[in-house]
Amino acid sequence: MEVKLANDKREREMYDSFAELYAIIKTTEKLEKAYIRDVISSSAYETECQKLIAHFKTLASTLKDTIPSIERFAETYKMDCPAAINRLVTSGVPATVEHRAAAAASMTSSAAAVAECTQNFITAMDSLKLNMVAVDQVHPLLSDLLTSLGKLTFLPPDFLGKVKLKEWIARLSKMGAADELTEQQSRQLHFDLESSYNSFMAALPNYGN
Repeated sequence: MEVKLANDKREREMYDSFAELYAIIKTTEKLEKAYIRDVISSSAYETECQKLIAHFKTLASTLKDTIPSIERFAETYKMDCPAAINRLVTSGVPATVEHRAAAAASMTSSAAAVAECTQNFITAMDSLKLNMVAVDQVHPLLSDLLTSLGKLTFLPPDFLGKVKLKEWIARLSKMGAADELTEQQSRQLHFDLESSYNSFMAALPNYGN
């Protein structure tokens, strides 16, 4: 005896769409695992993943009234496809695109931190040239510079600039706010800042590589 799954053409098309959605989810799960295991190249993965995501979005849009929740659809048909659900529903873009976006964001963040450090170095050195040598003038500038250097992960903990700044900040902390650096101290601090700045700039090409 033949069992009919659909009573009319519309219902039959709905079941066909269900089957297609099921196939897309299963295929995406296999593709994600293949990419994780390095079985497929990044370019091939991205091309195939973009096709699956595009097909999924089109199909999900047409089925939104019938299937309001893709996660529930997967549960109903006992589909153990967490990677596919994440890629198709949560992310919506291939993993390679996510990785590039994260790398770009990281580079942008680092570029901003480098610019901040450069500005803080110049401000500190210019302030000394303008004879702004009171502790309550110098201390904040050195603290800001040390903080900005701390944001750059490519600089080692024993980076010359960090070491020198910590020494100067510790020295200034023992002085009164209205106390001023002597001419010799001011010249030495400017020399240390300039040396640290040069070391900082020399480290940038290595970071870029």
